Amino acid sequence: MVDVRSIPDIHFFCAGASEGKTELTSFDGALLAAGIGNTNLIKMSSILPPRSKEVKAVAIPPGSFLPLAYAAITSTEPGETISAAVAIAIPDDRSLNGVIMEHHNHAPLKFVEAKVREMAEEAMAMRGIKKFTVHSKGVEAKVKHAATAFAAVCLWYKDLVNREK
Repeated sequence: MVDVRSIPDIHFFCAGASEGKTELTSFDGALLAAGIGNTNLIKMSSILPPRSKEVKAVAIPPGSFLPLAYAAITSTEPGETISAAVAIAIPDDRSLNGVIMEHHNHAPLKFVEAKVREMAEEAMAMRGIKKFTVHSKGVEAKVKHAATAFAAVCLWYKDLVNREK
């Protein structure tokens, strides 16, 4: 059993975009497309725990509280391009924490992802960390009626992976 005071030890990226009849249903659809639509999101600030290991997306039991840092944007302007992206800067010295940055905009993904990567690099420089790697993920959507683009870094516990309810 994981204690609520435990520090998550794995992380994964997820991203999704969706159209809906309303802004809220498009957001819900984006969460479903990202693979986390049946969880309760706990939006957190942007610190990656030391030694956290990146894994492929894991199945989170429905109803779980899921800590994550995310970017999301919703638009109802037909024809508009929207994008959301997240980036992680991971120090070469894994005893140090990393940072997670989030960005969204009414722009193509290549611009949004470049900006979020730049933000991650700046955050490491502010911490005096010179040796690090940046990973990023994002998604772009073209609005038809009501669209949402969503990208996140989710934190989880390896002890809970593949565990049945």
